[in-house]
Amino acid sequence: MAKNYYDITLALAGICQSARLVQQLAHQGHCDTDALHVSLNSVIDLSPDSTLAVFGGSVANLKLGLETLLSVLNASQRQGLSAELTRYTLSLMVLERKLSASKGALDTLGGRIAGLQRQLEHFELESDTLMNAMAAIYIDVISPLGPRIQVTGSPAVLQSSQVQAKVRATLLAGIRAAVLWHQVGGGRFQLMFSRHRLCTQAKQILTHC
Repeated sequence: MAKNYYDITLALAGICQSARLVQQLAHQGHCDTDALHVSLNSVIDLSPDSTLAVFGGSVANLKLGLETLLSVLNASQRQGLSAELTRYTLSLMVLERKLSASKGALDTLGGRIAGLQRQLEHFELESDTLMNAMAAIYIDVISPLGPRIQVTGSPAVLQSSQVQAKVRATLLAGIRAAVLWHQVGGGRFQLMFSRHRLCTQAKQILTHC
């Protein structure tokens, strides 16, 4: 069956968007607020009617992720910021595979996300309450699956409990995108053998942003 590279690229951009937001938070203590809202909201919506609907129905919502995806696919450096992005992206994919192999973890995750939806009736998505709740889900359900994602950045920034919560909530959004990536036919072989095709598709989508 032919792969749908449009959906695969969108989902991959979702993973990369989370990776970039984590990097921004870890180094600067703040990040692109519009992109963060899109990524966090993707965790809450459990019954979208399309891949794009997961990210609010507009390719413009994934502009940061698409640009980051191109940076990751074209990265030649083994160190520095682009290597960091690649490491976060691949680590999220590894964790998603471990999650998908654990029915217990998947069931727990579904129950906890349903709890988030109830909290949304009383609190804003970017409120400390929701951010801490998402961070707790990441700590309780995703982290134990291992290996842990080592987030690097400014030590002073990373000492902030608020930043830590945002980073973990954003990593949870990255796991959501990685689950979606597999659902639409994504696989790690594409990163090795279909880079040109993914690049071309990402550039095409970016022209509509």
